[in-house]
Amino acid sequence: MNTLSPASSALLADLILVLHAAVVGFAVVGQLLFMAGGWCGWAWVRKGWVRVAHLALIGFVVVQSWLGAVCPLTRWEQQLRLQAGQPVDGQSFIAHWLSRLIFFDAPAWVFVAAYSLFGLLVLLSWWWIPPRWRGMR
Repeated sequence: MNTLSPASSALLADLILVLHAAVVGFAVVGQLLFMAGGWCGWAWVRKGWVRVAHLALIGFVVVQSWLGAVCPLTRWEQQLRLQAGQPVDGQSFIAHWLSRLIFFDAPAWVFVAAYSLFGLLVLLSWWWIPPRWRGMR
């Protein structure tokens, strides 16, 4: 039994969407910053824990796309929107624009290919800009 009010469900759906946009931003902008930082010699782009978190995220996205699975954040957001009595695509102003930023309408194979190529880029950047671990020079 759901104990959330429609307003609470809608708010949580919006918060999950904001989190989802932040995760996408970490994946995409993070990779761009790692590459720029490798070129410019920024030390922080070689921090091992940041790079492991990034690699794990991209690995999860790639495997999920190969399996044809829907992202858990997308699924949770959609369930909360339904609980709020909202259509899955009928969102608030901010949710509408965040959704347009991170969701695209394309065949599944396009996402599998794009995520796989992006995952390959992340792996190649580990070779080009190897992470450094604490105590390692």
